[in-house]
Amino acid sequence: MARLTLEFPEDQYCYSSQLTVRTTDINAGNHLGNDSMISMISEARARFLFEYGVRDIEADGTGIIVTDLATTYRAEAHARDQLLFEVGVMDFNKYGGDITFRITRPRDNTLIAMAKSGFVFFNYKRSQVVPMPEDFGSKFPQVNWID
Repeated sequence: MARLTLEFPEDQYCYSSQLTVRTTDINAGNHLGNDSMISMISEARARFLFEYGVRDIEADGTGIIVTDLATTYRAEAHARDQLLFEVGVMDFNKYGGDITFRITRPRDNTLIAMAKSGFVFFNYKRSQVVPMPEDFGSKFPQVNWID
């Protein structure tokens, strides 16, 4: 299988947050486990969306649903490491786009991982994908659109 490569434009990151690797995030290899990294990415995504005023679910039942996640690991992280999650958005389309992540350890400037999470807007009351709300897209005027 070909290896996955994730590289994103430097100017597309628009939010950052630090998270601490907990002892319970460590696996048998004595480093941050994949399952815990996915949870940390989810937390960084939730903080990013909250910062931009995006609610989990709007009154009409519309929210964001994750469609896929790709992650590449570049270095190990260990218990009590402070990790910086830089978050951006790119490749908007009629229904959603991608949220990107660069995860580093600021103490030694080590790149720990890169990730890209696809999303669409979904109406949970109707159980269907819906177009991206205009007010969401307008929050990120620098983002490219594909179709």
